[in-house]
Amino acid sequence: MGQRSGRQERSKKPEMSLSENLTAEEEDNKEENKELKTKDQRLPLVFGVADLKNGAVGLYNMGHTCCLNSLLQVFLMNIHFTGILRRITVPPNASLKRRNVPYQMLLLLEKMQSGKQKAVFPTDLARCLSVHRMDLFMQHDAAQLYLTLWNLVKMQIKDQDLVTKLSDLYTICVQEHLACQICSSETKRNSNMLTLPLPVLDSNSHKLKTLEDCLQCFFHPEELTGHNMCFCEYCEKKTPFLQSMKLVHLPQTLTIHLKRFCFERSASVHKLSHCLPFPEELDFNAVLTEQQSQAHDSEKAAWQYELFAVVTHSGSANFGHYCAYIRSLTECKWYCFNDSTVDQVSWDDVKCTYGHSDLYWGQTAYLLIYMKKHPQ
Repeated sequence: MGQRSGRQERSKKPEMSLSENLTAEEEDNKEENKELKTKDQRLPLVFGVADLKNGAVGLYNMGHTCCLNSLLQVFLMNIHFTGILRRITVPPNASLKRRNVPYQMLLLLEKMQSGKQKAVFPTDLARCLSVHRMDLFMQHDAAQLYLTLWNLVKMQIKDQDLVTKLSDLYTICVQEHLACQICSSETKRNSNMLTLPLPVLDSNSHKLKTLEDCLQCFFHPEELTGHNMCFCEYCEKKTPFLQSMKLVHLPQTLTIHLKRFCFERSASVHKLSHCLPFPEELDFNAVLTEQQSQAHDSEKAAWQYELFAVVTHSGSANFGHYCAYIRSLTECKWYCFNDSTVDQVSWDDVKCTYGHSDLYWGQTAYLLIYMKKHPQ
């Protein structure tokens, strides 16, 4: 059950046997191809109405997979993501199908939606991920695993139009400004990111009190002085710089990473569990100033969001457990996905994940996923 967040460490290789799945004989391939071909013919029928059937089905924990299970639920409950997933090109043979992450996610979605089980085993997808050197029997950090999963899906989708749609669905764009405080020369660089990594402490290590405070802190200009000075090619020496970030573009699905795990002076990882409220609705125009954005008015007009999911962590930086709170986009009801257990919950239950310094095993929000209220 335990999952560790923070620095990942090497561990033993997975105990899961992959030989029979990775070195299948030709005869087995032929039989499996027939079976998969039948599945492939059913997929359009199932996923043609998938957006109307996003029911709450759990995933069994197969060891240390509560982090993986929580993230899979966040992906597969997103009808915009599954809309892309069900348009992928099916790999041509059984061997490639076993190694293809988006295809295995599609089969898992079919398995979850076509049966009447309360929970299913994500075995085939787990084996597929093991092929790509994802160790399922180690402690994972949800933010890092989220990025790994997304990159695997993106790399294995062959249709470039779908790759573009996937990027548009999730990618944030910010512009970094660096200005020399001596000669006033300035450099600008655009960067794309999958998650918006927000500090939960200010520059003086004081606890930030709200999500809006975290956003203000992230986009607040920072002076780079002393050992943080940068080399200025015009001054031909290291000089003080002013560093700032400006928001350029926000996607349909916005993922916010609350940086609750930090390094102490002893180089050990420490979890910050203090209370940090986040809103059910978030308007970036009301949070950021004109100087903190570099976007057109038409872009900013769509910067109004509703909370879609919360990935929570309970425990310490060394040991803990993940689960996910997700609002069904078709039913508009909140569910708590705790591995194989799925319960309908209220917004008050979701607010209990704000955090509390005195509750060691209390659930603390770690990833916040927002959806645009009025997408362009």
